[in-house]
Amino acid sequence: MLKKNFPAEVKEENGKLTLSYGAFSRLAVWVDKKKMCVDSESGKGAADDVILDTNRRYRVFLEEATGYTAKERLAKAKKDVQGA
Repeated sequence: MLKKNFPAEVKEENGKLTLSYGAFSRLAVWVDKKKMCVDSESGKGAADDVILDTNRRYRVFLEEATGYTAKERLAKAKKDVQGA
């Protein structure tokens, strides 16, 4: 799904899939205990259109990868925090 949503080279580093695209200087995705984890680093000075494109692609990727909309992911995150 990373390759589908981000036209960039995807590398594997220590069990994490990583790429650099648009406003992301680095995006890493991995699975830990059946949960998808994401770590991102934003580059500085990206143009507004690049930021908007990167953000749109990221939202689509997250929805396709998890099967949940942004609203549903927020509700699950809140539930996980309250249960911890």
